[in-house]
Amino acid sequence: MILLKDILYKVTLESVTGNPNVPVNAIHFDSRKVGLNDVFVAISGTQSDGHDFIKKAEEQGAIAIICEQMPEDFVNGITYVQTSDTAQALAVMASNYYENPSENLKLVGITGTNGKTTIATLLHQLFTKAGFKAGLLSTVKVLVGDEEFPATHTTPDSLTINKYLAMMNEAGVEYCFMEVSSHGIHQKRTEGLHFEGGIFTNLSHDHLDYHKTFAEYRDVKKSFFDNLPKTAFALSNIDDKNGQVMLQNTRAKKVTYALKSFADYRAQILENQFTGLLLKVNDQEVWVKLIGSFNAYNVLAIYAAAELLGLSQLEALQYLSELTSVSGRFQYMISAKKITAIVDYAHTPDALKNVLETINDIRTKNEELITVVGCGGDRDRTKRPKMGKIAAALSTKVVFTSDNPRSEDPDTIIEEIEAGVEPVDYKKTVAITSRKQAIKAACQMAEENDIILIAGKGHETYQEVNGERTDFDDFKIVKELLTELNK
Repeated sequence: MILLKDILYKVTLESVTGNPNVPVNAIHFDSRKVGLNDVFVAISGTQSDGHDFIKKAEEQGAIAIICEQMPEDFVNGITYVQTSDTAQALAVMASNYYENPSENLKLVGITGTNGKTTIATLLHQLFTKAGFKAGLLSTVKVLVGDEEFPATHTTPDSLTINKYLAMMNEAGVEYCFMEVSSHGIHQKRTEGLHFEGGIFTNLSHDHLDYHKTFAEYRDVKKSFFDNLPKTAFALSNIDDKNGQVMLQNTRAKKVTYALKSFADYRAQILENQFTGLLLKVNDQEVWVKLIGSFNAYNVLAIYAAAELLGLSQLEALQYLSELTSVSGRFQYMISAKKITAIVDYAHTPDALKNVLETINDIRTKNEELITVVGCGGDRDRTKRPKMGKIAAALSTKVVFTSDNPRSEDPDTIIEEIEAGVEPVDYKKTVAITSRKQAIKAACQMAEENDIILIAGKGHETYQEVNGERTDFDDFKIVKELLTELNK
């Protein structure tokens, strides 16, 4: 059994009341989970303040309380530890509790607005193909070698991260690829982890419901690179105007990639088709089964990271050509009547623009491009009119619909999306609140060779309305509807 003083190693302490040499069973930041001889960490969250639940944790048998403000009354036999930042303390304690598992593997964090899931998942795929045991912590799923676990957050809480990393240690995993969200960085979930490298993809409009300003959002992302050790690499997309910003204060080895700028790793798109991309990567040609210029950036980041992690140029190129697309990321099917349906997670203005421009680059313009799109409720409202404007401008027809409305009225969300549509595009658009009916309408509008894009939910297999989740899979639904219509 581990001692309290051992899990407090490297935590900035302000005061300790009681015995730091007590053995502890487990660490929790949810008071409902606290049992006999557990440590309770009181965190001030976005929804509630853990300090309000200290008494409950005491009653349930906590052996120690970690807090920012000491309670007025101490319970005999409980050790109270005061620190200035309990979220940071929890992350460091979690690493110590699980014996610092990130130090026993090569952990790479991927951050940015778009591309995180694709890069993390395909790096896992590439290193697995190369014969290594690899781990993945992503929005879509968690992989410990071959064993799969459901994902709950883009970046899980620090206890969960370290639990999975410890499992990876036990399974002999050598490399782990992890999505690092701005929420995760801001809430200190990645503190105490040892990273081998960090990758910056791009930065565009997202999460301003949480970060309030774009500058704050950017600076939170930047802090991830600021904290990388000098033994790590910092790989940044310098075609993005914030790419150099990420590298400004990092101690890590600075490495750049780009399609348009002079960089350490460069790529050129030679062919762009629905079947894949022909790229010239640092003077070597490679065919990949991924589609669109945004994926050219992802492929380049994957190639660069593979080399930085020790694969040869030849190995990296070989495995790149074998990679297959990620669920809900430009996932497509072609029906018997030659209608192409594409499902993509594009839920930000920039991502939607990228996907639509990619489709428009490939299509002949003799066919219709019908887009089905909505915006999530209880999230950044300022992006809604932008999504509406982009969808209408870059499609021939648009069906505005529900995404995950959560606690908001879906019709109000649709009205806010429609507010961004330019008058010249009014006739292209229609609003259908039911997402299934919206997809059905798009399928009925489509004729031979037309393209349907269903954007926003991607890999998600549910829809959340008023706190309730019901089964809903865009790809499954469009496939069924197109099959029915083809009969």
